Amino acid sequence: MLGLNKRKKDGNKPTAKQQAMVLPLHNPNRSLDYLVELIKKIRPDNARNNEEADLKFKALLYQMSQDRSGLFSLRKALLSLFLKTDIVTALTESGIVSGRGFVQELMSKVKHKFLPALQGPDNFLFVINKIFYKKSDYLWVEGIDPDLWKQFFEILGIQINLTEPKLIKQLQQSLQILSYRISALGLEKEMTHRYDNIEDAVYPFIEQNRLVNEYLQTAESGTAHEKQRLLLSNISEALHNCNQSIHWISDQRKQYGTSLAQTYIIKRLQQQINRIFIILDVLDADNVFNTERFTEYFKTVVRNENRKNSVKEFISENTGYLAYQIAEHGGRTGERYITTTRKDFWKMFWSAAGGGIIISFIGVIKNLLGNLKLAPFWQGFLYSTNYSLGFILIQDTGSTLATKQPAYTANNVASSFDVQKVGDKPDLRNLAITVARVSRTQLASFTGNLLVVFPLTYLLAVLFFEATGTKIVGGTSPEQIKAAQKLLTDQQPFHSFALLYACFTGFFLFASGLIAGYMENYLVYGKIGERLRVSSSFKNSFGEKRRYKIIRYLENNLGVLTGNIALGFFLGMAGFIGKMFGIPFDIRHITISAANTAIGFFGLNNEVPLKEMIYTVMGVFSIGFLNFAVSFGLAFFVAVKSREIHLRNYPEFLGILGRYIKKYPKDFIKAPANRTAQQLS
Repeated sequence: MLGLNKRKKDGNKPTAKQQAMVLPLHNPNRSLDYLVELIKKIRPDNARNNEEADLKFKALLYQMSQDRSGLFSLRKALLSLFLKTDIVTALTESGIVSGRGFVQELMSKVKHKFLPALQGPDNFLFVINKIFYKKSDYLWVEGIDPDLWKQFFEILGIQINLTEPKLIKQLQQSLQILSYRISALGLEKEMTHRYDNIEDAVYPFIEQNRLVNEYLQTAESGTAHEKQRLLLSNISEALHNCNQSIHWISDQRKQYGTSLAQTYIIKRLQQQINRIFIILDVLDADNVFNTERFTEYFKTVVRNENRKNSVKEFISENTGYLAYQIAEHGGRTGERYITTTRKDFWKMFWSAAGGGIIISFIGVIKNLLGNLKLAPFWQGFLYSTNYSLGFILIQDTGSTLATKQPAYTANNVASSFDVQKVGDKPDLRNLAITVARVSRTQLASFTGNLLVVFPLTYLLAVLFFEATGTKIVGGTSPEQIKAAQKLLTDQQPFHSFALLYACFTGFFLFASGLIAGYMENYLVYGKIGERLRVSSSFKNSFGEKRRYKIIRYLENNLGVLTGNIALGFFLGMAGFIGKMFGIPFDIRHITISAANTAIGFFGLNNEVPLKEMIYTVMGVFSIGFLNFAVSFGLAFFVAVKSREIHLRNYPEFLGILGRYIKKYPKDFIKAPANRTAQQLS
């Protein structure tokens, strides 16, 4: 039968009242109805109301501690369902990343959204779905204080007594399935190719499977329990060795890159190993049960069953895996965009001023191209080429474009959560210092760009007029005056879609950062430089000195080069897409908008009312703010998601940041001589 009440970890013997109860288990239907009604009583009216959930759950715990007959009924109901249902699927599938491809899994979820997969009443997941039938149940289940869940399971005292053959057989079957899957994944090329000796790579994964099979043989032959426990202990040690191998491979991603396939494999392996630890925890019968691990498993199963057909959740998870793959490499570029000293601050300012010079020419050329009578596609293509070449020139000259920073610096801000630790928690004071560094660096680059772009573009417009007798945009005819006025109107928030287009631009800036990070990762993981060095066709096409320069350039710049080209085409083709579909879709980029404002101002013979000019300039600054906010926000979201960080776990950070701003406001504008985390205490 099933015994109840696991002995506490301190090794003390349970009292007479705590002794396991041996129950006659039957009629699972009544047990299921009992549990459904019980959950109804503790389910909050609002699934997101954690306070109400905690309060109702505390009331349940109090009742369980006072009413022994109620506790007996709850135990009986749970144990009846454990015995009458199949738990193998719940242990081997639920909450574990699927091994199927992205498209196949996505189509499966879409199909099951309309016609859910059939689950028989003998499946334990059927029980979970009946008890937690509301799709939002996982919210309050996860929201309840973990200590309360721990207390709940300890009061229940669930312990598997090894005299119940059916249940033990299911646990052993689950153990075997997971063990074979772990050994198969451990043999994948993505797990072994970084090892010099393949035997070192695969040994822990093969060893755990050998030990599992040996344990199953001894269990079937009725060998002494002492030997079985020894084997289970050895399995646990082998799994810890597997985890060490996984951690070692994960640590190599900064140096060698990673792939999406490798990320999937590592994720599945970690989930499967953790699941086996739960099974071992039950099978070893050592009266020590890891309640925290079981609680996390319970929450995972509830969430998975509530959200198993959620297309949004599936895409979100895969975004996280992709982010995990590229975030670190995207962040390497961001290091140059964060200044720590006054010297670095002014270096960034002058670098941004250099970028402003190039942007001025980009703006002038873009408006000249706009005067050509071309089909929308070819006009968009020329815009894209102009932007791309300009952005590449900014990169190759060591100049800076302010709006490209957020997509790169966001990862460095997020890395403060897991790089600088105080005990087991991130050093939030160092995180606040990082935010200040990003803030002043961003301010330096915006200022450097804008102080050059407007006056220089205006000067170029004047010189062009003096040289040709024609204005870039504007003139004496109504059409020319209208075109010049449009350059100003397009930057004005309430007279155009400027702010919406600024958000689109922020997304493109973010996307180009992702692409750059992906390419940097691929360059390292795919060993592109090494492959070019040994390529016969490449050797025959260039001399040794030229080959060295090309390879060196690609190794140092391929990521940002790809990102610049992508950003150029995103910005250049946006207007074409808007025209093609007849929708309000275009871009507004702060530096390009500033250049357009200067050209439009000159095109109207400098005869613009002061009020309108101020309004236009405010629009340009609003565009810049949204460029930054959207780009940084999306990049930061991806960065924290790649680290599986939940910002709600650190509510105290806003207080630390607020006190920092109040105490040292100038740190967010210019670099201090030095600032340490201790000064923020």
